[in-house]
Amino acid sequence: MAVITQPSVGHEPHNPVRDDRKLAPTEDLDRQPDGVPHSVVGLTAGFSIILAMLVAIMFVTGGGVVKGMAVALALIAIPVMVGMLRKKAQNDRDSVHPSR
Repeated sequence: MAVITQPSVGHEPHNPVRDDRKLAPTEDLDRQPDGVPHSVVGLTAGFSIILAMLVAIMFVTGGGVVKGMAVALALIAIPVMVGMLRKKAQNDRDSVHPSR
C-alpha cells in the first residue's frame, strides 16, 4: 500500500493574509474588495424589498386614490432612498484603504 505525501515545494509557503511583510507593494488586504460598504448593500436590499412590498400591497388592495398614492410614493421614495444610501456609502467608505 502506497503512502500519499504532500510534494515538497522547496520552501515553506507563507500566507500573506496575516504577514504584512509578505505583501506586494500594491496589495491591500484591509479594504473591502468592491469599494462599497457592505452595510449599505444590505440596507439597499432591505429598503428596496420593503418599499416594493408596500407599493405592491397599496396598489393591489386600494382603490383609485390609493393606487395614485402608491405611484406617488414610489416616485418620491426611490430617489430619496438612493440619495440617502449614496450619502451613507460616501461617509462609510474606507478612504484609508480605497478600492482599486
